[in-house]
Amino acid sequence: MTTELKAEVGRIGQLPADRIVEAARLVRRGRTYSLAATRFPGMPLFPGHPPFQVLNFRTPRGIRTGGLHPWGPVNDAGLGYMAEYVMATSHSGAHMDALAHMTVGPDSHWYGGGSADADLTDAGPVFGDASKLPPFFTRGVLLDAPGYRGLDCLPKGSPVDAAEMDAICAAQGVEVRPWDVVLIRTGYMGLWPDAARMAEHKTPGPDVTAARWLLDHGVVATGTDTETYEVQPAPDMGTPANPQPVHTLLLIENGVHLMESLDLEALARDKVYEFLFVALPLKIRGATASMVDPLAVV
Repeated sequence: MTTELKAEVGRIGQLPADRIVEAARLVRRGRTYSLAATRFPGMPLFPGHPPFQVLNFRTPRGIRTGGLHPWGPVNDAGLGYMAEYVMATSHSGAHMDALAHMTVGPDSHWYGGGSADADLTDAGPVFGDASKLPPFFTRGVLLDAPGYRGLDCLPKGSPVDAAEMDAICAAQGVEVRPWDVVLIRTGYMGLWPDAARMAEHKTPGPDVTAARWLLDHGVVATGTDTETYEVQPAPDMGTPANPQPVHTLLLIENGVHLMESLDLEALARDKVYEFLFVALPLKIRGATASMVDPLAVV
């Protein structure tokens, strides 16, 4: 793999082959957990994103009344079909951020040397975009913060810090290792899709000390069950003030992929804290994320 490609892929691009084999050995029961909720028009989204829409393009009735002949003039059986547009941000529901998603600084740069002036076209970024997202097949770890605190869902704006990450690991009897994907539950998706109740709990999550903890443990990706991944508002914006210091540290500065809006409720209910994590992002040129339906397999 070239140095340039590594810059566009991030830490996961250096995943050793033996870690893939080790991760596969975690499958002993043959049970899968989907980590994505159903997407639908009107679904709750981060307010900065466009709404999710499913629009009909072809229907059996439309073909018939329009006098259309997609297969030619002979259709004695009355064959029809349905096809649709899905109009949505790639950040709809469970998704993985591409490295080009977030920028910082007056030059609007992102991980690996990409910048708005050099690498952003009218059809999206051409460096570090979603077409460079690789498959993820590695060990996964769930850290259940509300379970540790004895809550159903963390309170609004509640940070999960490095000390609590250590405490959760000890309580769950799990260790975070290099090349892992770490998923942090806040309980937020337990309220899905009740937008009013979700608003009452916006937005708990890891703070910048937890982000440093993840870097120290060598993770390749991490995700939460909220739309912003990190706690909002940030308890420590740093200098200069940055409203999303965790995104900046992990995604922009270190190439650690972030996932948001993951459904971690079933994993937590069954106390599944270690598993094979599988995610296959869609390779869409110019996109800044990929909707995913990740699996935890045990």
